[in-house]
Amino acid sequence: MSTPLPSWPYPRWIAHRGAGKLAPENTLAAFRLGARHGWRMFECDAKLSSDGVPFLLHDATLERTTNGQGTAGDLPWGALARLDAGAWHSRAYAGEALPTLENVVRWCLANGLDLNVEIKPTPGTEDATGRAVASLLARLWPAGRTAPLLTSFQPAALEGARAAAPALPRGLLADRLAPGGDDVQTALALGCQALVLNHALWDAALVAHVHGAGLRCLSYTVNDEAAAQRLIGLGTDGIITDRVDFFCPAG
Repeated sequence: MSTPLPSWPYPRWIAHRGAGKLAPENTLAAFRLGARHGWRMFECDAKLSSDGVPFLLHDATLERTTNGQGTAGDLPWGALARLDAGAWHSRAYAGEALPTLENVVRWCLANGLDLNVEIKPTPGTEDATGRAVASLLARLWPAGRTAPLLTSFQPAALEGARAAAPALPRGLLADRLAPGGDDVQTALALGCQALVLNHALWDAALVAHVHGAGLRCLSYTVNDEAAAQRLIGLGTDGIITDRVDFFCPAG
């Protein structure tokens, strides 16, 4: 017998790291650009500074997307806040700062936008990062608004988020399928509402299995029309994309 699917108030289309590759990822500039293209839900990555401030960054290290060096989580927020997180992308964004998660949450709330926060912990801080991110979101996000979706590749981060804010919806990320359908069982054991997979993994049987288990089906990172149409045809529930200039988020 199938388990009823959870209610799903989110739009189908989700802008990856704010505006995909059009602006420096995980910055407020990217969120503003994505919103100007009509996007209403945004994905971002959050980790902790050494003094416990949740901020946006994808990589464990700073070199790719800032002018800093070393492990981001080893630095206090005061040092991270002084970094340039835009010049790597293009001269137009030179001087763009790393935002705190609180900055981004307040901007989304002021503009009526939805949020998917991927908990991206520095290795060894999975539980602490999950707890800090979820606690901040539970404190700032008002009742009556569509709650932010918390996702992670790290089960321990999702456990921490559940312990801190059990009412916030969660999703388990996976880049490959575990043998024997363990991803579905892991997601259910974590109290998740969604399984978020590399888009190439979905087929009709897997969608039916995941929906039948009471989980929603989301995909990353979908950047061409054929892949998107395949996922829509399969009946999946959400598509994360870099192509905010190509896809119509109302579609």
